[in-house]
Amino acid sequence: MNWIRLLRSKATLTQSALAAAGGTSQPTIAAYETGHKSPTLSTLERLAKSAGFVACVEYHRPLTREERRSLELHRAIAARLREQPTRVLAQAKANLGRMIDRLGEPSQPLREWAVLLDRPVDELVPLLTDLEPWARELRHQTPFAGVLSSAERAAVFASFRAKDKDAA
Repeated sequence: MNWIRLLRSKATLTQSALAAAGGTSQPTIAAYETGHKSPTLSTLERLAKSAGFVACVEYHRPLTREERRSLELHRAIAARLREQPTRVLAQAKANLGRMIDRLGEPSQPLREWAVLLDRPVDELVPLLTDLEPWARELRHQTPFAGVLSSAERAAVFASFRAKDKDAA
């Protein structure tokens, strides 16, 4: 996860605006976002404060291989959701309805999806790629089946396998 890009996204700032507010340069912000430089924790705190936020450090257990694979898939789904929000949300809501009908009594994650799918897209997209345990659990019962074609899913999984092999 790129913390500077996430901060800019949440603050809806350009690189230049964040740099000016945080007392640094736009090329430095760009270097942080591309991974050419790594900000210190104090830099993250300063930039967050300059954008009207507070930086918080949290610790979570590492993602399992299955969770990393699901995260990659949901990154592609999030991109599609940004591109075609009406179609993707309609499909997710229809899938969710079928999932709930099949179960009779919906699970807690499905009840939560029912609420989340009515949220604005710009609030839903970050959830799809969130690393928090709650988001990981939600992705286990995703209503976004069929949003990507078989070929698109296969490409995501092939890319994941290549990255996963490189990381090992």
